[in-house]
Amino acid sequence: MISQFQSFLTFENIYLCSNFAMLPFWLMLIFIPGYKITRIFTNSIILPLLIAAAYSYTFYQILLMDEPILEIFQIYLSLENLYTIFATESFLLVFWLHFLALNLFLGSWVSIDGVKYNMPKKIVFAPLILIFFSGPVGLVLHWMIRIFYAKKIGFHD
Repeated sequence: MISQFQSFLTFENIYLCSNFAMLPFWLMLIFIPGYKITRIFTNSIILPLLIAAAYSYTFYQILLMDEPILEIFQIYLSLENLYTIFATESFLLVFWLHFLALNLFLGSWVSIDGVKYNMPKKIVFAPLILIFFSGPVGLVLHWMIRIFYAKKIGFHD
């Protein structure tokens, strides 16, 4: 049974499952941000544990494949090195899981912040969609909108 489960856990399946698993959480953040069920699922340890499990399993598989793990630090030296590392399916998946986790965390914060400052869901919708695709751009848009609702913006929020 364990071998059947391991044969299911290909990098492609982990990628597809992680992408589809994120959608319900994002939909809750967008459409029912202030509800208790949204807080339970998006602000609890449940989702980070699931992502960490996929991340750890993928990293474990990298170690088993004798991938040059220390070469990953070369990504900081040039764009060509980043391209080379991303050409490896396993490293690309690790970075994708990292991206999904950080964007969901950021989306959760924006959703909570929108509820905190009584921002209409229709207005928070645009920053959340932008965060889903490109995190920092959505965050900046949220801060710009928030200035009008909170009447303040701080560097330590």
